Amino acid sequence: MARTKAPDHESQREKILEVAAEAFARASYPSTSMAELAAACGTSKARLYHYYVSKDAILFDLLERYTKRLMLIIAEVEALGQRRGLSEQETFHELVRAFLDEYETSQTRHIALLNDVKFLVDNQREIVLNRQRDVVAAFSRQLARAFPDRVNKENQTALTMMLFGMINWTFTWLKPGGRMRYRDFADEVIDVMEHGLAKSLSAAETP
Repeated sequence: MARTKAPDHESQREKILEVAAEAFARASYPSTSMAELAAACGTSKARLYHYYVSKDAILFDLLERYTKRLMLIIAEVEALGQRRGLSEQETFHELVRAFLDEYETSQTRHIALLNDVKFLVDNQREIVLNRQRDVVAAFSRQLARAFPDRVNKENQTALTMMLFGMINWTFTWLKPGGRMRYRDFADEVIDVMEHGLAKSLSAAETP
C-alpha cells in the first residue's frame, strides 16, 4: 500500500522550494548541500529526503513550477484582454506589468531560472528550456500584434530580446521597497517600447 501523504505535504514542499531558491541565489546551486537546505528548513536531512529524493529533484521542481507559473500568467493576461476587450497594445502593457509584478516576488526563483538550468539532466533541462521558449514566443507574438506596423519577421526576435533585456535582470538592481517600484518600472518599460517603436516608425517614414 502506498504511503499516505500528510495534509501539509504540499505546503512543506513549497517551503523547501522557497528556502532552496534563496540558498541557490545566495551561494549558488553547486555550493549548496542537502544538509544546508535541511538546516535552513529547520528539519533533518532524512526528513528532507522524504519530500525530495535529491537536490537535483528540488531544482527541477523549482524551475518546472516557476516556468509553469509564467505560462499561466500569459494565459491569464490573454484571457483578461479578451474579457475586457483590450486592444493589442493594452494587452501587451498588461503582460509587461504582470511579469514585473511576478518578478518582484520571485527574485530568487528567477535567478535560479537564469543561472541553474544547465545543472539539470538532459530531459529535465529540455522541459524547462522548452517552456522558456514558449514564454519568449508568447511575448514575441504579443509584441507583433501590438505594433504590427513596426515589428516584422526580420526584427521580431531582436525586439523581443530587447524587451527581455530590460526586464529579466531587474533582480540585480531593482529592489522591492526601493525608490522605484516594480510597477513604476513596468510603466517605464512600456513607455520606452511604445514610444521608441513609434519614433522608429516615424523616422523610417521620413524621406
